[in-house]
Amino acid sequence: MGRVRSTITVLLFGAGFVLAAAFCKADSLVLRDGDRLEGTLVQYDGNTIEFRESGLFGKVRRFEREDVQAIEFSGRDREARSSGRTRGLREKEVRVQAGRAWTNTGIDVRRGQEIHFTSSGKIQWGKGRRDDAGGEGGKHYNANRPIPNRPAAALIGKVGQGSTDFFFIGKEESPFRMRSSGRLFLGINDDYLNDNSGSFRVLVFY
Repeated sequence: MGRVRSTITVLLFGAGFVLAAAFCKADSLVLRDGDRLEGTLVQYDGNTIEFRESGLFGKVRRFEREDVQAIEFSGRDREARSSGRTRGLREKEVRVQAGRAWTNTGIDVRRGQEIHFTSSGKIQWGKGRRDDAGGEGGKHYNANRPIPNRPAAALIGKVGQGSTDFFFIGKEESPFRMRSSGRLFLGINDDYLNDNSGSFRVLVFY
């Protein structure tokens, strides 16, 4: 018997959300004219929806909220999108490359603002080392890492390109209160990036 993956359908009626159960294998965007698109939700800011169509070269299309009847989210890592946390928040998908010191999210934050992160995927960081955003298990202090006393290869962040005020994210999905204002960057808590490969898929709610 094939594996059935549960989903959440978000119906965009009026100013609120109506939730209903559904079953499918990918995100689906249901338009009011009857068309249905398969792919991945990129961003929803309450007025416009950005949606990447399926396929190797799937393009990102933008729709006005009134043109969309429903968004169906599939997979456990998408359940947070239909929770109360996302109401009134914008969201953006960011690919954090393991071989890059810092990834520019394109998101500007302000001091005191609460930001949520949901991550998935694993990265390769050296021979025989493969971990998710929580990083390497156990305590392995390394003074050369951005955050020496936190797990290697874990997801970390900072605000401002030249900032050294790093904060540890890992797999934590509770809100982070920003300590400063500026551009948000995400990275990997590793001191040697040349043998890294892969990326984390991070949903940023802001």
